[in-house]
Amino acid sequence: MLGGKKAHKHSVAKIETLIGQNTQVEGNVVFEGGLHIDGLVKGNVICAPDSPGVLTLSEHGRIEGEVRVPNIILNGEVVGNVYAFDRVELASKAKVVGNVYYKLIEMAIGAEVNGNLVHTKDFDEAEAEFVEPSFDKDSDADTYSETNQYSDADKDSDAIETDDDDPKYAQGG
Repeated sequence: MLGGKKAHKHSVAKIETLIGQNTQVEGNVVFEGGLHIDGLVKGNVICAPDSPGVLTLSEHGRIEGEVRVPNIILNGEVVGNVYAFDRVELASKAKVVGNVYYKLIEMAIGAEVNGNLVHTKDFDEAEAEFVEPSFDKDSDADTYSETNQYSDADKDSDAIETDDDDPKYAQGG
């Protein structure tokens, strides 16, 4: 090996727990190993500390809460922040309404993140932002927009911010 470093191979945990498509779980889910979700989880999904866990969320799956796992393969919908301490894979039907904190990311064409993508080497800074999310029937996805740096007018605009004093950006003819 060059430089005396060992090769790091991404390991895949065996799926030990399955939440089926017609299943709804209300409350936090803490797991070790592999968790596959086809149903709905209304609560946080957290991998036990020091566990090399993998969360797989299928295109039928939905999580309404925060996700804190080493590795996630996402093809469903998460309404809440996602903290992937090692790797996040966003497949083509993935949708996140919230921020995604990651070390490594892979994103397919069609995946959506309605929030910020935050690369971090040290998750202490991400931990500092942790606030226990609350989900009730009256809340909506806008709960997570308070960290967005753009106004509502900017969301609907495809305009590029320019320097008005620069003649190459002058309007008119």
